[in-house]
Amino acid sequence: MKNQFVLLFVLFIAFVNAQNSVIGKWKTIDDETGKVRSVVEIYEKSGKIYGKIIEIIEAEDRNRVCEKCTGADKNVPILGMVILRGLSKDGSEYNDGKIIDPQNGKTYKCLLALEGKDKLKVRGYIGFHLSGVRNIG
Repeated sequence: MKNQFVLLFVLFIAFVNAQNSVIGKWKTIDDETGKVRSVVEIYEKSGKIYGKIIEIIEAEDRNRVCEKCTGADKNVPILGMVILRGLSKDGSEYNDGKIIDPQNGKTYKCLLALEGKDKLKVRGYIGFHLSGVRNIG
């Protein structure tokens, strides 16, 4: 069952996103406190979707590095870190990519889907996503 574990990683709220697209700047909201934590810029590169942290709200967190990350991401500054990597469009969703949680250093498979013009649902998961994950309405 652990491989079917689904983690609601972060729910993004629109910051600057005039078009009906995942591309743009998005505020990240802490699922526990409801407070804005950072701004992530989502962009397209070579036909894939990526996301980079471009602003960290709390001043004391701005100089933190990803201590728990492994490989090339170990001790990389979180500000400027690419946390979404290689997602592909699949109908109304984006998947087949990865998301890194800088808080715990873990990498998850990722799914993005617009939820209206000003919300982006982001799910990090282990294994495969269940059909219930697709139902975002």
